[in-house]
Amino acid sequence: MPLLVMKFGGTSVADLGRIANAAEKVRREVERGYDVIVIVSAMSGKTNELVGWVETTSPLYDAREYDAVVASGENVTAGLMALRLQEMDIPARSWQGWQVPINTTSAHSAARFVSIPRGNIDAKFAEGFKVAVVAGFQGVSEEGRITTLGRGGSDTTAVAFAAAFGAERCDIYTDVDGIYTTDPRISGKARKLDRIAFEEMLELASLGAKVLQTRSVELAMRYNVRLRVLSSFEDTDNNSGTLVCAEEDIVESKVVSGVAYSRDEAKITLFTIEDRPGVASSIFGALSEAGVNVDMIVQNISEKNYDAAHPGAVTDMTFSCPVNQVARAQKALEDAQAAGAIAYDELIIDTDVCKVSVVGIGMRSHTGVAARMFKALSAENVNIKVIATSEIKISVLIDRKYMELAVQALHDTFGLESAS
Repeated sequence: MPLLVMKFGGTSVADLGRIANAAEKVRREVERGYDVIVIVSAMSGKTNELVGWVETTSPLYDAREYDAVVASGENVTAGLMALRLQEMDIPARSWQGWQVPINTTSAHSAARFVSIPRGNIDAKFAEGFKVAVVAGFQGVSEEGRITTLGRGGSDTTAVAFAAAFGAERCDIYTDVDGIYTTDPRISGKARKLDRIAFEEMLELASLGAKVLQTRSVELAMRYNVRLRVLSSFEDTDNNSGTLVCAEEDIVESKVVSGVAYSRDEAKITLFTIEDRPGVASSIFGALSEAGVNVDMIVQNISEKNYDAAHPGAVTDMTFSCPVNQVARAQKALEDAQAAGAIAYDELIIDTDVCKVSVVGIGMRSHTGVAARMFKALSAENVNIKVIATSEIKISVLIDRKYMELAVQALHDTFGLESAS
């Protein structure tokens, strides 16, 4: 039988009524002739509750016990979904990660997949079962301990199963009806895309779009798993939602496909550091060891190069990172200076910035995208602090108060409200 993977997020299974609604969508696919693997998240808010219980009980918790507690949310949903399907006369059973088994690394709360053997689930399908309901977000380590994959891990679980079982498609059901050209809450002109390339979706996910987890898109691109994002709360058919697929399957010819933003950014600048080989390695090595996720990086010739009181070549280094990692970054840099690994005159932190980006595979073959972007921001008197580019992306760091204005201006500049 053809096989489909269907994933339901927390809002889609938030209560028994919504679980029943999700089960009805599964029933329709079974009636269309599919065997179905359903991946479920914990009920909305449950994971946060479980994390809170762990942190209250043991602030310096054992990560192995953290995973044992937090993974239980998905187990409850899986069991309830299987029961609901059975009440609808659909042969179904639930599976926890260790029962499949979903083999992962031993990095608790941040595990990665090692393998997903098909034997156990295939055997149940051969017996006549039509649906396997699998608890997302979890697996089992080599030591036999429960592991979790980090936030958004159920998306990654769904894609991994679609790849392992050669599924026709992986449908991600959520509280939105697809991928939009930008956040509809920011721009009323935002348009739902019928299709988007893996690479574009990967960039949008990493730049702040919340619809899909970045690791899930990476996995889908690697194994060419066709993803479809659609709403749990609307009637759906085979043309609903947004299909995330290979570039050659894209019909739309827009140069820019979407505008993304990240509100919680910070800019950190080190003034007057030595301009010599190995300095950048020392700076970013210290940040890496501290677990700081560095994004945009700019190195400039310092004005002190022209100051007789500071002979020798010196430079300034600017980078961005998530605002909740600023304290960690500051401590890492100060510790590195105290240890003599680096030297700088001043460290300036700006936590009142945001990142706005335009993304599109059409940038590969069209010139002038950066010029149009910068002209649009200039027309709105938005000053650019940092610029970073890739083959299909241009990102800028600007003052946070201009974020919505910038997103709306760029959406209009590239005509994203229309498909042609």
